[in-house]
Amino acid sequence: MKKTSLFDIHVKSNAKMVSFAGFNMPVQFEGVNTEHLQVRNSVGIFDVSHMGEFLIEGDNATEFLNYICSNDILLMSDGKAQYNCIINHNGGIIDDSIVYKFDSKNYMIVVNASNIDKDWNWINEQNKKFNNKLTNISDSTSLLALQGPKANEVIQKLVDFDLSQFKSYSFVKNDIAEIKEVIISTTGYTGSGGVELYVNNNDAVALYSLLIKTGEYLGIKPIGLAARDTLRLEMGYCLYGNDIDDTINPIEAGLKWATKTNKNFIGKKHILNSIENGIKKKLIGFELNERGIPRKGYKIFDSKQNEIGLVTSGTMSPVLKKGIGMGYVKFSHCKIGSKIFIQIRNKYVESEIVKPPFIK
Repeated sequence: MKKTSLFDIHVKSNAKMVSFAGFNMPVQFEGVNTEHLQVRNSVGIFDVSHMGEFLIEGDNATEFLNYICSNDILLMSDGKAQYNCIINHNGGIIDDSIVYKFDSKNYMIVVNASNIDKDWNWINEQNKKFNNKLTNISDSTSLLALQGPKANEVIQKLVDFDLSQFKSYSFVKNDIAEIKEVIISTTGYTGSGGVELYVNNNDAVALYSLLIKTGEYLGIKPIGLAARDTLRLEMGYCLYGNDIDDTINPIEAGLKWATKTNKNFIGKKHILNSIENGIKKKLIGFELNERGIPRKGYKIFDSKQNEIGLVTSGTMSPVLKKGIGMGYVKFSHCKIGSKIFIQIRNKYVESEIVKPPFIK
């Protein structure tokens, strides 16, 4: 099992370590609710170094990415990031990712930890026609996510540029103290603002320690993967392997906004068919009107107790203090405001379809 560069620090911090995507990762430190509210209200730091990073370099880099990704790479300017789906020939989602543009011949694509090998093999196969230089830097790159409404206050103390001028999904390569060429990106998976920091493994401990020390006056705390999941779910962000996979297309998943059909890309024919002829199921968000916690795999029923779908993600929202979740239901039953029922053990728990995010 792989370990991140911060493994020893996590162990010293009494983190509960678990196996996740082939890595030994901290799932929690003080407890999910405490860590969740720390990020919502102040600032927390995540080790998400298990994520994968690939460099794409070459004259055909832009054309190549536009061919394998759902979004329009031509809309990107230098120093911007863009959410994307990597699509297979059947229109399914191989992975969701973030593409970073350094310039028209140099990009980085960040993929999910569980999909690194699959994605790497796929893009190499597709690149044969484009002949770009591909480099997998996943094993040499650490990723720290500094998230929360006070996160930028911490970073601002360490950089010599005005971070407030950076819009969401922007990035810059900059030194932080003695640490050279850190990619500072206004991205994240929590919905509470902040930055993600890409750094060489050799500098990860130094950067982590510096961030903890700098944010000490704000009560900064380390945050585990469990709170990362509840935070993303409150925002209605998809999780690969739960809410999206290679059998789901972006239209079904509510990701039409990241799917541009005015260009040629793998799987376009099937996605156009979904747009023009409709879909049979759709990802919805729901809130429980009664006590209960929805979990992946629980069945969803209509008011007449006809089975109409399955829960893909669910939790007890630490902010709302009620059960929330996402799942696929028959398209005829996806209207906002509709009453549905989640089968929790032997009970049908009344719920309502709502439009994510669950918290505003």
